[in-house]
Amino acid sequence: MFEKVLIANRGEIALRVHRACQEMGIKTVAVHSTADEDAMHVRLADESVCIGPPQASESYLNIPALISACEITGAEAVHPGYGFLSENARFAEILTEHDITFIGPTADHIRLMGDKIAAKAAVKRLGIPVVPGSEGGVTTDAQALAVAEETGYPVLVKAASGGGGRGMKVARSAAELPGALSAARTEAKAAFGDDTLYMEKYLSQPRHIEVQVVADSHGHAVHLGERDCSLQRRHQKVLEEAPSPALNDAARAEIGAIVSKAMKGLGYLGVGTIEFLYENGEFFFIEMNTRLQVEHPVTEAITGIDLVREQIRIAAGLEMSFTQEEVTFSGHAIECRINAEHSQTFMPSPGLITDYHTPGGLGVRVDSGAYAGYRIPPYYDSLIGKLIVHGRNRNECLMRLRRSLDEFVVDGVDTTIPLFKELMAEPEFQNGDYHIHWLEQFLEKYN
Repeated sequence: MFEKVLIANRGEIALRVHRACQEMGIKTVAVHSTADEDAMHVRLADESVCIGPPQASESYLNIPALISACEITGAEAVHPGYGFLSENARFAEILTEHDITFIGPTADHIRLMGDKIAAKAAVKRLGIPVVPGSEGGVTTDAQALAVAEETGYPVLVKAASGGGGRGMKVARSAAELPGALSAARTEAKAAFGDDTLYMEKYLSQPRHIEVQVVADSHGHAVHLGERDCSLQRRHQKVLEEAPSPALNDAARAEIGAIVSKAMKGLGYLGVGTIEFLYENGEFFFIEMNTRLQVEHPVTEAITGIDLVREQIRIAAGLEMSFTQEEVTFSGHAIECRINAEHSQTFMPSPGLITDYHTPGGLGVRVDSGAYAGYRIPPYYDSLIGKLIVHGRNRNECLMRLRRSLDEFVVDGVDTTIPLFKELMAEPEFQNGDYHIHWLEQFLEKYN
């Protein structure tokens, strides 16, 4: 097992990794920009290293600075968290070249799943169902029109190197397709440096269902059930729950078995998430995230399995600590992403937190690095923390979530807590009857 791990991230996920390491007897190294010198993970880590100025490109994305921090502190491994360099294949390769373990999948698998066209082809070969669409990239309007005619409108134009909803445009007719292609190509080039596009059938009211997988270097691959991430705004997840209200046990077991078999066939290593659109009883692969997800705590809540601990064990060459037969699902869990944003306009609200009080009680967990007196910097994402509640069933979970939101106090900045309180009162959400477009339709009343 590792003696010292460097955490190449910030905020709540850096604190989450630190806590897992502490419980395993592993010392931690926090890295931080000058804007994060007072961050909670920096205060609690065994060592800390400043790696640059506030701009992420000069600090958290600065690979030479991170390598230097490893060498200075003697860290044997790096946990990338999520975001930043967590899905950067070259970073994983450079760490290996310096005899430092990357706590994550191989560079080859990161690179494969980072290319959406190659990923779709790979999982199709492995038996995972995919959305109908182009077999590869589309380079001309004529080629795109031919694909659209075959799949039927509406179609979704997507960036091959995309993520987070960038480089995605919908065309509902042949007349709209050229404009969608042009806009997606421009956006993809600006965001990812790659304007390669592909196309898929646009599903009108699907759920966003993702399956958590874990695989080790000893030939084992298991699934930990699904998460429902359908409450989204501009393709960004807002609330997640597990298990999905839309699936029954048979559908859950079927897709889990398909995914586990595929990951074993791929020779995957570590944790990962296979994301699907689910409509009319059918699953359609959209992408794979080769890292820990923001919403991993809801899976931990219903399985009792520490995913970060398993990541570290697997990276150290150990077997995962459970088998598929030992995975059981208990109750229901929901996670709300509490952001420093206006709850109606979603404008970021960095600044000083003047008062901070988190909810507690049975089945309540808050992952956050915030505290009263902490100043939220304007340079990074607006996530303050994650409220995760667990109950014996979905109804109990909703009641606990409502109570916890009432207890949660964050003064001095705007937050999205009022939005979640509104959602709790909506009958469709209470009944679990929603899809990936539902939240944006709900929010239209503010516009």
